[in-house]
Amino acid sequence: MKKKRRYLTATMPDGYVKTIGPTNDSFTHYWRIVAELENGKTEVFWGHTRSLEEARRKRAPAAEAARMRGWKSFAFEIAELVETPA
Repeated sequence: MKKKRRYLTATMPDGYVKTIGPTNDSFTHYWRIVAELENGKTEVFWGHTRSLEEARRKRAPAAEAARMRGWKSFAFEIAELVETPA
């Protein structure tokens, strides 16, 4: 039996909306790192996971990346993915 393809949407605290899909994967959470660089610019890294626990495990590597890359600061955020109409 073929899985239903669906769209998943996360709304971040700052109002940014990210939609992924169509997918038939079982993603539950979206994570985002907004890094402030020494020159004042920003870089954004993101991904999606199959559990909140898996998303939370991305925080420690983000802190290590900040040290290695010399980021002035960074914000690490997680949002729940919800199924949305196509």
